Amino acid sequence: MTISITTPAEVKTRLAAGEEVVLLDVREQSEVDEWSYPTAIHIPLGELEARVGELPTGVGIICACRSGGRSMKAAVFLDTLGFVVTNLEGGQLAWAEGND
Repeated sequence: MTISITTPAEVKTRLAAGEEVVLLDVREQSEVDEWSYPTAIHIPLGELEARVGELPTGVGIICACRSGGRSMKAAVFLDTLGFVVTNLEGGQLAWAEGND
């Protein structure tokens, strides 16, 4: 199993073009309160298994977190369930600082 990777620049370009992008933010609520991804669905990693039914099916999901570690865990989990997933490389740190 290989999880695809995308960069913040690629996601920002897709959003700017009006493309439907499903971002799944798996950070804790306190982190989201400080800064949030545009249009993201927020489900903390620790709640993902119980709340997986809240995710849309039939579309690709981009998993995101602070730096890419938790989102990769989420991506691997969702991949085992048959979701089409991509991990956001560098997470919030790369997104917010423009290191894309």
